[in-house]
Amino acid sequence: MSQKHLLVIITETVLEDTVIDEILKLGAKGFTATDARGLGTHGMRAGRWSVGGNVRIEVVGDEDLCERIVASLTAKYDADYGLLMYSCPVNLRN
Repeated sequence: MSQKHLLVIITETVLEDTVIDEILKLGAKGFTATDARGLGTHGMRAGRWSVGGNVRIEVVGDEDLCERIVASLTAKYDADYGLLMYSCPVNLRN
């Protein structure tokens, strides 16, 4: 069994459906999406699921899947949208 990774994507809610479509097309079997708020380089984000909010999308997959998702989203959206992504190895428990 290969090591699984948790990829966390934090971006503007306007990209939510687009990002979800993209990660599923790239091979993700599922995802979790929640509202997100905080302060960062793009300023204060209220996280009220409105035009000005952020969404946090989590994907569990192998390292290759996570790298493909990061590369694709970075190439398409990083220049024009707030986009933060990070990953770490995880131990899955059933």
